[in-house]
Amino acid sequence: MPDNVNGAITDAVTQANVKVLADSPGLSLSNLYQTVSQSLSLSVQNAVTMQQQSNIVHQATTTQGINLLYTVGTAAVSMATGETLEADTSDNLINTLGTVQALQNQK
Repeated sequence: MPDNVNGAITDAVTQANVKVLADSPGLSLSNLYQTVSQSLSLSVQNAVTMQQQSNIVHQATTTQGINLLYTVGTAAVSMATGETLEADTSDNLINTLGTVQALQNQK
């Protein structure tokens, strides 16, 4: 069977396919960079959101604690104040508020 395709056309098609294959690693790497940068930016955004929520919890528990401190006796106030000053996490503050409320309910 005779060869009806010109050699220049065969070379052009072969070169085009080689170009596509040569671009693939670069494109996949750029997609990887975009994915990693998007993931990192979402992580930073989530961290900032968590910090803001944590600050809101601290403010709310502090405000509630102060309100409760104004409504209980001086012994309970001094005990709650000491625990509050030692507390550095929201869990400790919430436990302190529970203690103050229990003391208030005893009256």
